[in-house]
Amino acid sequence: MAVKQKIRPARMGDVKAIHSLLKHFADQGLLLGRSISSLYDHLRDFIVYDDGGIRGVCALHICWEDLAEIRSLAVAEESQGRGVGEALVHACLDEVQRLEISRAFTLTYQASFFRKLNFVGIDHRELPHKIWSDCLNCPQFPDCDEEAMIWIAGDK
Repeated sequence: MAVKQKIRPARMGDVKAIHSLLKHFADQGLLLGRSISSLYDHLRDFIVYDDGGIRGVCALHICWEDLAEIRSLAVAEESQGRGVGEALVHACLDEVQRLEISRAFTLTYQASFFRKLNFVGIDHRELPHKIWSDCLNCPQFPDCDEEAMIWIAGDK
């Protein structure tokens, strides 16, 4: 079965597996961890790659009418290099377009990955709403070393 066919909306029964996968990468300082409570609160934001277990996860968070965030992208090591991350991001971008949102951004340590998906670098200061919400809870704030990147609908 193709990677895309194994991507689906997250379900209640996925929360502990999602938490575990995100925690694994958060413990390495590669992404911002999420509490179990936060995952339940935002479960509808998440999609998963289910290959006999949750092997990948990504969330789409709507910020306002013309901006969404791709966040919490994580792919288990054994599933990396198979197009899982790309398929998860594309699924989120498909939703961005379906909702008629014009831009999606991410904060990442994997800029080269997102550049392949037509994201371009921007200054963190262009994301004031983001800085004053989740970023305040990040241990790296205000010295964030993640790269801010944006995708604009229609750009190729």
